[in-house]
Amino acid sequence: MKEKVENLDWNNLGFKYHDLPYSFVAKYKDGQWQAGELTEKSTLELSEAAEVLHYGQEIFEGLKAYRRKDGKINLFRPELNAERLANSAKRLGMEPYPIDAFVDSVKKIVKANEEFVPPYESGGTLYIRPFMIGTTTVVGVQPATEFTFHVYATPVGAYVNGLSPAPYTVSQYDRAAYAGTGRAKTSGNYASSLIASVQAHKEGFADCLFLDPREHKYIDEFGGANFFGITKEGQFVTPKSNSILPSITKRSLLEVAQRQGLNPIETQIKFADIDQFVEAGAMGTAAVISPVGSITDNGKKHVFYDEEKTGPVTAKLYNELVDIQYGDRPSPKGWVQTIE
Repeated sequence: MKEKVENLDWNNLGFKYHDLPYSFVAKYKDGQWQAGELTEKSTLELSEAAEVLHYGQEIFEGLKAYRRKDGKINLFRPELNAERLANSAKRLGMEPYPIDAFVDSVKKIVKANEEFVPPYESGGTLYIRPFMIGTTTVVGVQPATEFTFHVYATPVGAYVNGLSPAPYTVSQYDRAAYAGTGRAKTSGNYASSLIASVQAHKEGFADCLFLDPREHKYIDEFGGANFFGITKEGQFVTPKSNSILPSITKRSLLEVAQRQGLNPIETQIKFADIDQFVEAGAMGTAAVISPVGSITDNGKKHVFYDEEKTGPVTAKLYNELVDIQYGDRPSPKGWVQTIE
């Protein structure tokens, strides 16, 4: 049933799906992308032999629309999501959706569902989920030749509990193979992490941290976010790896950290050197920054700044990035696109 805006409690949205009036859909067939269009359908019809159901050709993105104080709506670097989706498509043997068409589809979906963009005061956002699936009917293992690109949106509150530090644990599982699909945003990577996440939750942790799949020595990323640490010397450090997702939030925070004088660096980080960090965080579109209070590995717990309070450097990074996204401070050139 389609959601009605008058039924929403803007201050208690949670992070869940609402069936909004409009989605966007485009098809790839006969060797080219067809013109996409808005649709009131929020379901997909697939053959039982569709490629996505058997051989997993699926990729997706996640970005947000932010209601500004003046009532206008901001998008944050949507062209980077378009580029990442295209790169994911190439890795999965799919036909990339054009960059300009991607950005245009996001603007159309936001405009069509504009009344569902949460008010500025609520701190909520309109979460936008573009995805692409292979729809060719197959039996043998082969890539699809027909695809569906679909975009839906849903109003959401905070993915995590704001700037409240959370405990994490090191997983014994791998999220993605060393030369696998770790740099692609594809459902298989998340499916492989679910059991680790469930296990972490049962043990009282917010989520788990994955180490590199080759040697299990270096920090890779959390189940749904990238890692960063602040050293005792005040440097912003984040992992460099061939098996983690290139995060748009991380890319942005590297620039914010540079302006804040944190001498940011991407490099391999040995988990054995975790004690060098006095603050740490998980960063991504959904969470922005979720402070990490502690990380436990085989019963040994490392506490960062405080298990109850957010460190000052983490808070400053969070505040600057969020202010840019909501239009409360000037953004670097090209970071924000405003929908009038």
